[in-house]
Amino acid sequence: MSLSLDSRCCGSVYVIRCYGRIGAGDEVSMLEAAINRSLQEFTRLVINVSDVSRVDSTGLGMLVRFLSHLRRRGGDLRIASPQPFLAGILQATKLATILRVYDTEDAAIVSFMKDPPMRVADSKPVGPLVLFVDRSPDLCAFARTLLNTHGYEVIFACHIYDARLLLAASDVSYLVLGPDAFPMSTAEEVASLQSLAPSATTVLLESSFKIEDPERAGSELLGKMQAQA
Repeated sequence: MSLSLDSRCCGSVYVIRCYGRIGAGDEVSMLEAAINRSLQEFTRLVINVSDVSRVDSTGLGMLVRFLSHLRRRGGDLRIASPQPFLAGILQATKLATILRVYDTEDAAIVSFMKDPPMRVADSKPVGPLVLFVDRSPDLCAFARTLLNTHGYEVIFACHIYDARLLLAASDVSYLVLGPDAFPMSTAEEVASLQSLAPSATTVLLESSFKIEDPERAGSELLGKMQAQA
């Protein structure tokens, strides 16, 4: 079932109820557009996922990206009524420590009256520095948040020019190339980036990474990094 949405405002809270899948492509674009419309007037957002049957890593990354944006503005994004599969994904990826999750839509709405919004911590992770490169900002947000929860410091780039700039200016321990890091990935392009950080461990992600179950995608990324360290 593809994605459909119902939206409404409830006091100072904007609620978006999702039905179907939240995945890379038109589904993520539809939800992103709805959230952007809400941001014209609201900084408190509830996403009801009680009728969501699947979320991939791109979809989860998009939600995390807006979460950071809202908290910088003094607001928050909260998740309501996740199905057991999604609750499990949030626990397994440790995103449950960042996203506030509530059993019901009503509880999520009322929480804004009781619990102040969480702000993004000012302190930065002190672990190894990772550069994640991919043209999808949502996939970058997913990877950054996932790796942060496992003690890595993460910077990301959606353009090769920016990736080269960051590699030249930073002491990167890991260079992670997402499935859409290049318009057309070639060995020469990979080598050109590796030459800027010869001591960094390079991790190449398969095209399936962007549409995989987030728990599997996260485990795959961490496993590859640990295996090649």
